[in-house]
Amino acid sequence: MPLSHHHIRTTVDAYLARHPHEREQLGVLLDALDRTGEDIASRSTFTGHVTCSAIVVDQLGRVLHVLHLASGKVLAPGGHTEPTDDSLAAVALRELHEETRIPPRAVTAWPGYETVPLDIDIHDIDAHPGKGEPGHQHFDLRLLFRLHTSTEVPVVLQEDEVGCIEWRPVDRVTSPTLREKLLKLPLQVEPETANASALIHNDRGEYLLHLRDYFPGQIWEPGMWSLLGGGREPQDATLEHTLRRELAEEAGLDLTDLTPFGTEYATDDAGATVPIAIYAGRWNGDPRELHLTEGVMLAWFAPSDLHRLRIADTTRDLVRRHAARNPATQSGPEPEEEERLASPHGTVPNIIGVHLYLERPDGTVLLGLRHPNSAFAPSTWHVLAGHCEQENAIACLIREAQEEAGLQIERQDVELVHVVHHIGKPRNPPRMGLFFRARTWRGEPKLREPDKCLQWRFWDPTALPDDLVPYTRLAIAKIQSGELYSETGWPA
Repeated sequence: MPLSHHHIRTTVDAYLARHPHEREQLGVLLDALDRTGEDIASRSTFTGHVTCSAIVVDQLGRVLHVLHLASGKVLAPGGHTEPTDDSLAAVALRELHEETRIPPRAVTAWPGYETVPLDIDIHDIDAHPGKGEPGHQHFDLRLLFRLHTSTEVPVVLQEDEVGCIEWRPVDRVTSPTLREKLLKLPLQVEPETANASALIHNDRGEYLLHLRDYFPGQIWEPGMWSLLGGGREPQDATLEHTLRRELAEEAGLDLTDLTPFGTEYATDDAGATVPIAIYAGRWNGDPRELHLTEGVMLAWFAPSDLHRLRIADTTRDLVRRHAARNPATQSGPEPEEEERLASPHGTVPNIIGVHLYLERPDGTVLLGLRHPNSAFAPSTWHVLAGHCEQENAIACLIREAQEEAGLQIERQDVELVHVVHHIGKPRNPPRMGLFFRARTWRGEPKLREPDKCLQWRFWDPTALPDDLVPYTRLAIAKIQSGELYSETGWPA
């Protein structure tokens, strides 16, 4: 799975949480992340793109450098992303292996830096007319690893790109910012065992917890509710690979996307501090259908129910912290009359969704057929839509149009044509659906996310498909009649 914009943004945000004073100097990277319609991971994006370096420290505290023939500079191993890379760490480890033949299993992520770069550097790259490449910038995310093997690792240079290698003491590291950060680390201390856990949540805002076997003295946190996960093994190239292996082994789970959330610290039975890389992932299945090979059971719990469970304080706080940043998102088709909710009392957060009303000159309207595995409205037609993240509604619309269908829309060509305030089945939050018309756009709809949408098609608004999301049908009718606002799901 190619690197997602969200994965890069989350990683940069985690870095800035540790180094807030660098926000200004990383402004050009943040601007690139805010722009819609650009693949910041692609080397053909010449407004600037992401690269990754592997900062590898050996048992003596020395840092690996290689001579890059293209630039003539002595730097850490690293380079561009590839479509096959599924994480930033995977980019760095692949480049390390390609340039030096050091295998990923010979290194391990530095504790506390499993999901956060040690350093981020922005530097200019000269133009290469022969390759058709103008001058541009690299946004280099530098991932920190420790050479953990006790035997000598043979190094085989990538002769067409690398001239030589050199293990340098920290005070001779070429990059000043990298050198400054490395000097603050206890480089002679052997890192602890690396672990990874999954913070799995569904669209109802519930979290998947694992009830451990009650074997005191044999397993960690016996008889307690915990997150799925485990320790890294030699075959795991990254901690994400560790987690995916553990999920498959423990529960037969294979999640489409896992996003780094941070690093937590727990205390084992011996009193030692254990760093745990936390990855967040969304899943809307039934845990009773999973094949559990360890522990007693899996179950969904709302954050408000955690006080009733035997659960570690660190796990409870982690779930609540994630829930505060990620409100529930599930909606559903318009409910039957007997399922309708009474109006909520008090202040209730309303989820904002943006919707693209794309009408051709012949009057036909764009709809997409949602994937059968979609949490909301599976195998049902719907307009192109998405949820607002940390962005304004129009920016969200432009981003979603590019990500889902490859459509290029400019802000000045967007107008609000309808608002529908709707509420679904019990426990679903109220939602405000904003429908925007794009007066003009570039491109034809493409299937950019086939795991979400199976087909794009323009429909005559007088002959819409039967299996259309009910509030979408209502909104299209209101737009056709020029009405700006409607409601559905609320009591009369």
